[in-house]
Amino acid sequence: MTIIVVSSKEFKITIPVLIIGSGACGLTAALAASDAGSEVLVLERDLIPHGSTGMSYGAVGGAGTEVQKQAGIDDSSQLFFEDIMAITQGKTDPEMARIISTESAPALDWLASEHAINLTIEKAWTGLGHRRPRLHAPLNRSGATLLSMLTNACEKSGVDVLAGARVDALFSNNQNEVLGARFVRPDGTVEEVGCKTLILATCGFGANKAMISEHITEIADAKYYGHEGNTGDGILWGEALGGATADMSSYQALGSLADPQAMVIPHTLLIGGGIQVNQLGKRFENELDDISGQALTVLKQPKGICWMLYDQRLHEGALANYEEYRSAIEIKTASTAEDWDELALLMKVPASSLHKTISEVNGYISGNTTDPLGRDFSSVRKMQAPYYAIRVTGALFHTQGGLCINSDAAVINAKGQPLPNLFAGGGAARSVSGPGAWGYLPAMGLCTAITFGRLAGQSAAKLSRESL
Repeated sequence: MTIIVVSSKEFKITIPVLIIGSGACGLTAALAASDAGSEVLVLERDLIPHGSTGMSYGAVGGAGTEVQKQAGIDDSSQLFFEDIMAITQGKTDPEMARIISTESAPALDWLASEHAINLTIEKAWTGLGHRRPRLHAPLNRSGATLLSMLTNACEKSGVDVLAGARVDALFSNNQNEVLGARFVRPDGTVEEVGCKTLILATCGFGANKAMISEHITEIADAKYYGHEGNTGDGILWGEALGGATADMSSYQALGSLADPQAMVIPHTLLIGGGIQVNQLGKRFENELDDISGQALTVLKQPKGICWMLYDQRLHEGALANYEEYRSAIEIKTASTAEDWDELALLMKVPASSLHKTISEVNGYISGNTTDPLGRDFSSVRKMQAPYYAIRVTGALFHTQGGLCINSDAAVINAKGQPLPNLFAGGGAARSVSGPGAWGYLPAMGLCTAITFGRLAGQSAAKLSRESL
């Protein structure tokens, strides 16, 4: 991405806080800066903002929130911090993990109390690294709904969001201070705007094949289920301005993308008692272990696919809570049958092998035997007809590495020194998932986006006032 270095530059308009990207991070940052009394402008490349937030379940991790307390959930930032460090095997930055675990609840409580962004606790998502139910989501479990809530809040706060404004260059001086941005409108018109501070909220680099091949070779050939605009622009700008990066090999993947329909099938089907089998009709992993790393395990199976098996009870639960699952069912993504022989025929897997697998699982549920793959079936019910099966594959969803930031969400250089007026959050900034896929906790993508978005907005507004 282009950095145009100039000694000085005059702009027709100069904004105290300029934000690139109108996902959860950018809009949260805008609200925080506006609440701090700063004028804000958000530049969004798409005509209709959607991005990674819109493609997600809209679940945001947070510990010790008012919503949790009202639901009778005893949680704390310390427990959250310990869970982050545990799942990353201590290989993430403990300072950043502490910030996320401490600031996530204040961010969610602030959005609820000041901007009427009221989320509910997703109690069906338990385990998978979280010791407490921490996923806060809209009622329909839709990221598009969360994005709409944030957009409406920005409108009510008087925040300007300029859609169809694709930033193609930044202006800076010799001290790496950002002076402004150049952007292109849909009709080809080129415009410029100056700024006192800049927040990069452009998400990660999942759609940049060259960057994926360089940093995450193990999943370079997998399907990418993410926004095509996630080309790493913010990371590349930050690097060009002197910012350091870390954990560029970190990413979030899932082994539950419907194939070939490319729709996300909720993991709650497995949490509630469903299982996965490959084309041989055999289980091949602990379905509740390493939710992100499972993508690689699934891709190693014959044809790179597997089947999620579950029953009517789990089907009805997913229908009631997940909008994307309802859409998947409407287009007949699932196969269903009254017995395992019929389902095996629909799946084109050996019936004898599937029967053996189901018999083994029922033995684990009854407590007669122990699962050699390590899954605890003690609280699971045996599946009852009718049965369901959805073919899924592993896919890359979004990257977790990015620009290094400090507790103010300011981009820092290799020596840990903050750049003059550059901030970052969301996928443009380094997350707290460690160096690989195995350190990802569910809902951490939006957790870091909103938490660091709020800190970036507050910090940018403060710095812009000080520069007057």
